[in-house]
Amino acid sequence: MPRTQRNDNFIDKSFTVMADILLRILPTSQKAKEAFAYYRDGMSAQAEGEYAEALQNYEEALKLEENANDRSYILYNIGLIHTSNGEHERGLEYYHQAIELNPQMPQALNNIAVVYHYQGERAKEEGQIEEAEALFDKAAEFWKQAIRIAPNNYIEAQNWLKITGRSEIDVFF
Repeated sequence: MPRTQRNDNFIDKSFTVMADILLRILPTSQKAKEAFAYYRDGMSAQAEGEYAEALQNYEEALKLEENANDRSYILYNIGLIHTSNGEHERGLEYYHQAIELNPQMPQALNNIAVVYHYQGERAKEEGQIEEAEALFDKAAEFWKQAIRIAPNNYIEAQNWLKITGRSEIDVFF
């Protein structure tokens, strides 16, 4: 039984019903509909912390999904799972793949920056100052890209860029 048929809460059930109606009336291929069903089940599993199940659903969705933009969101969610499990390098790989397909995805750019910043902090704690600065510079570049796309978001990143002198302008928005 698909995960979406097992959902207990009203919001998930409502979303599932609406999505099913849209899938029936929109002119999409059966393959695209199946990909969306796997993606939806993956999101549901991910929201419940069932990461192994979510990854399985996302992998199935990737096999079926042909639209680059839709694939980017699947890859992004896979990156989220790996990053949240402490697999930062693997998460970065998926975020970068998402950006290759959809360069206008500020959330993936932000998450790449967050990982580089985290790695920079670890390097700094270990006394590797040059490596830390290089990682902070990488984080800054990705945050700048994200902020250019979504100027009203990432306020903390904007402040960090300004405080560390990594911002060329005072205000992004």
